[in-house]
Formats: sequence, structure tokens, C-alpha cells
Amino acid sequence: MTVTDRFLSYVAFDTQSDELTNMTPSTPGQMIFADYLKEQLEKMGLEEISLDNNGYLMASLPANCDTKAPVIGFIAHLDTSPDMSGKHVKPRIVKNYDGKEILLNKEENIVLSPEEFPELLNYLGQDLIVTDGTTLLGADDKAGIAEIISAVAYLQAHPEIKHGKIRIAFNPDEEIGQGAHKFDVEKFGAEFAYTMDGGAVGELEYENFNAASAKVTIKGRNVHPGSAKHKMINSMRVATQFIVMLPRWETPEHTEGYEGFYHLVGIEGTVEKTVLSYIIRDHDRARFESRKREIEHLVRKTNMEFPGCASVEIKDQYYNMREKIEPVMHVVELAEKAMREAGVEPKVQPIRGGTDGAQLSFKGLPCPNIFAGGENFHGRYEFVAIPSMDKATDVIINICRLAAE
Repeated sequence: MTVTDRFLSYVAFDTQSDELTNMTPSTPGQMIFADYLKEQLEKMGLEEISLDNNGYLMASLPANCDTKAPVIGFIAHLDTSPDMSGKHVKPRIVKNYDGKEILLNKEENIVLSPEEFPELLNYLGQDLIVTDGTTLLGADDKAGIAEIISAVAYLQAHPEIKHGKIRIAFNPDEEIGQGAHKFDVEKFGAEFAYTMDGGAVGELEYENFNAASAKVTIKGRNVHPGSAKHKMINSMRVATQFIVMLPRWETPEHTEGYEGFYHLVGIEGTVEKTVLSYIIRDHDRARFESRKREIEHLVRKTNMEFPGCASVEIKDQYYNMREKIEPVMHVVELAEKAMREAGVEPKVQPIRGGTDGAQLSFKGLPCPNIFAGGENFHGRYEFVAIPSMDKATDVIINICRLAAE
């Protein structure tokens, strides 16, 4: 079975996560998919297979060499993003992409165009897997799962390739920031690992945002509008005033690279009460702490005009894994060498987001992130090039071989 065959079978599972259920896994489809994968791993004859009640699936490929090779892990997540439906995914292979528009859905006139998505032109002549425009595809991260299992199957079929013990794990709820929360690092038993959860070919990441959420609550006072003068406090108007006090240009749509931001992700309000939901992001820890203090400062400023009106709850979510990876940079260098031997030029860059690897690194498992090959994650225009998945599989195989050497 090829990596493409595996991927096409995996996207049939609806594994969209849901942060509102307060369960692990957050949706039943993830456990159904985990059970299916467990059966596949058992048929392959892997060892130390375990699937716990929280949906964490682990397995081992035993070492086939006598050298003291490190135990290496490869990790991918079961869930797809809650941003768009992953139910009844209808993938289609576009053969030998010609650089023109791809009609995803004739009835709804949904088009994947290189004018809007110029990265398409990087894949001229390649076979692409696309959606029908009504769902996401699920390459994030079912491509990663397919690549890991395909690499393990290849190593099993080619015992002449020497490798140490390989651990693999598939976890739930990465898309809602909870993928590593119940990950048993001690049980996994790897010296270091890689998440196969990046984007385009060559991506290699060991830096990510420091992240926090901020919930700003503004309480108003509702009075009949006919007699409201000097009495009413409209919480929505106060909330609007708060919003415009934050720097206009420090938002996701105006930043790139190492630039951090404040991102308003939700507003829910009436005259009596409005709640603003923000996420705060910055690669630099000092600037990250400064951004949190600025939110608190603006809450105090709001309360100077409207006493006791505003409050804020800030929660740290994860931190930049760079500080945990830099002392063990050989794990990054190993991945770079494995990529070059697969004919891929490494593109080391910061993640403008988070990854399970960040939380795992702080739990004692250094865990950079490697490309899985997809583009335009979390939406109807998601696609993955088949050669990209093949290259990712080759990189995994090379890491295993090089570590044993």
C-alpha cells in the first residue's frame, strides 16, 4: 500500500475536534479512527501497541542493529480542524497539474486558483490531491500519519536498512491545543522525536509562538433607551473602545516572520455584558509578557472611565520550544541531513502558531516539526502534492538510518 493509498483511506474518517466538549478525545470520531489504526499496526506486526482511553495510540518498531542507536519517535495527530467540516471528505487526484485554475465544485463554482494561491505554481507537473470544495481535506495531519506508517512499513520490508528502536504515536485534539496534555512522555520512551505536522516540502521548525488567551469581560448597565441619558452603559460600545486601543498593525493580517500580534477571535455581547476573546502571540518571551501586561493596562484604563466595568482573565497556553531544542541541536541537524539525502533543501523557519512538539519539548521530549506536505490547511482550498508525501516518507526513513549510523 502506498502513502497515497493510506492517506485516501484515512480522510474518510470524520475526526474534527471540538473544544467545547471538555472530553479527551473531544469527539468520538477520533477514537474510531484510532481503533482502525491500531488494527492496522497489529496487522503490520508492530510491538508495544497501546491505545488508552484518551485516544493516545503508541507502537514500536524494534531495532534491527547492535549499535547503541537512540530511540527516536515520530508523532502525528488524529484530529482535523474545527474551522471547517471534515465529514464526507471527497478527495480527488489532479494528474500532472498544469498551472491553471482547478475547478473544485462546479455546482457552487468553487475554484482553486493560482492567482489567489500562488504556491500552486510550485507544483507544476505534479499530482495533487484536492477537495470538492465543501470540506477541508485533512492533510493536517492525516498526511503525517500516512507518512509515518508508510516509512515503518518500508523499514520492515527492507531489513538491510539498519535502525534503532522506533516509537510512533498518534494523539487526539492537537487542533484545539490539547494534543500533548495527556501524552505520557515516560511511557513513550523516546530520547527525542519529530512531529510530522508541517506544511510545504522542506519545512523544518524548532521555534514557535509563546501563546496565551485573554478573555476581556465588560459589564454594562441597561436602562430603557428613552430615559437612558447619564445612566446607560452600553457594554458593546465600551468593548468597541477597548478594541481600538490595541495597536492596529499588530494583528495577524499585518504581521509575518517573528512579528507577534493580538488577535480578536470572538465577540459576544449585549448592552448588559460583552466578552472579547483574544489570543496573544509572540516568539520573544519578553515581548510576550509585555503584550499580556498591555491588555491588563487597557483594562485598568477602561475602568478609569467606567469604574468596575472591565475585567480580564489571561491564561498561558504554550511556550516557544526553542529554549528546549537549542541544547540538543543535533536533533535538528539530523533532520536537515535526512532531508538533503532525500533531495530536499531544508527551510528552517519559525512556526507562526503552535505544535504538540512545543508542549512535548517542555515535558522533556525534544520535538522539532517536519513538513507533511500539505498547503492551505483548515479550509476548502487545502491540497497536498503526492510527491511531497513521498519525500516526507523518505525523510523519516533517512532519519532512522542516519541515527543508527
